[in-house]
Amino acid sequence: MSGMIERLPGWPPLPELFGWIETGFPGVHTAPGLHGIRIEERLTDGTYVLRAELPGIDPAKDAEISVTEGVLTLRAERGEESTEKHHTEFRYGTFTRAVRLPAGAQGDDATAEYKDGVLTITVPVPEAKTGTRTIPVRNA
Repeated sequence: MSGMIERLPGWPPLPELFGWIETGFPGVHTAPGLHGIRIEERLTDGTYVLRAELPGIDPAKDAEISVTEGVLTLRAERGEESTEKHHTEFRYGTFTRAVRLPAGAQGDDATAEYKDGVLTITVPVPEAKTGTRTIPVRNA
């Protein structure tokens, strides 16, 4: 085997496999033409923060954020700027991502800010009161 990498029958070549890691495994996407959005999440001090990588969009025109039944959905669209034939590895089209908000999140009070290609969505999550109540037992 003079420097060649042997692959198992039925396995894709490595570049294809790395492409799957980047874009998701085939058949996993719910609709053709939809791309995922890379995100970061954190929950600290009663606030849920979601940061989404969305370079090259106009958030006022190209992004839509909604909250329905505890699920935050982010949808964005990026169109190609040039019609010339060229090589590109940029992704164009519709991008979407849905995440379940933490219990008690107040989606109606969410705010969003876009800076340097990153959309930051902040949702208040008040701490739940976990008081203990003692129930007296009556003699019957």
